[in-house]
Amino acid sequence: MKLVIAYVQPERLHHVKQALSEVDVNRMSVTNALGCGQQRGFTETYRGAEFEVRLLKKVRFEIAVNDNFLERTKEAIIKGARTGSFGDGVIFVLDLAECYRIRTGEHGGPAIG
Repeated sequence: MKLVIAYVQPERLHHVKQALSEVDVNRMSVTNALGCGQQRGFTETYRGAEFEVRLLKKVRFEIAVNDNFLERTKEAIIKGARTGSFGDGVIFVLDLAECYRIRTGEHGGPAIG
């Protein structure tokens, strides 16, 4: 079992969800996030004062998958998020030690679905 965490541009949210749906990955958590990476932010002027915006808006996906779904999940996220520009995002893959479904009591791979 793996936990896939991906940060993508907010305007790519719909494209990533659609790409994931095409490969039968429908269970996910999506949250708004702030962060910076290689994109490094930008400088803006507001009422004559210049300031630097370092934390940019991103969307964070958290998706628990069984091992046989890992590659298709990564490929779908890349397909939906890629624009070819800095700031397209990043994907982290972590080992998932345990998973329990509260309603049924299932655990492990069957609890993920």
